[in-house]
Amino acid sequence: MAEIKRTPPVEARWLGGYRASVSTRHFTVQVDEPPSAGGSDAGPMPTEYLLISLASCFALAIAHVARRDGVELSPFSVTAQGTYDGPCLSDVELSVRLEGPRPPVMDELLVKARRVCYVSNTLARQPTLTAHIVE
Repeated sequence: MAEIKRTPPVEARWLGGYRASVSTRHFTVQVDEPPSAGGSDAGPMPTEYLLISLASCFALAIAHVARRDGVELSPFSVTAQGTYDGPCLSDVELSVRLEGPRPPVMDELLVKARRVCYVSNTLARQPTLTAHIVE
């Protein structure tokens, strides 16, 4: 039987209002809502962290497949933006902006990056989500 690999735990500690302090490994980040949603704007919203995770993972995936394929890339950025649909995002769009010349294989790199990006794969496959109380 294959070994089950799990992510490091991420713990969100409620700080009152709509604020939380989130820790994983040796990193801590703040989460909050903007004042228009009742928060104090002490950090990005949870949906923004979702998009941050997606954009950064996809950027690293592009760099990974380019390096693996021997393709030299100029600096680039990945922007993620979602459309709110009630209590979820109905769609998410990734835009890649190259600062230098476009490699002829760039479209192929995006396809390959999509295959190895953990965050986009997780969103596409809709993992089982459970919630339970720990005594």
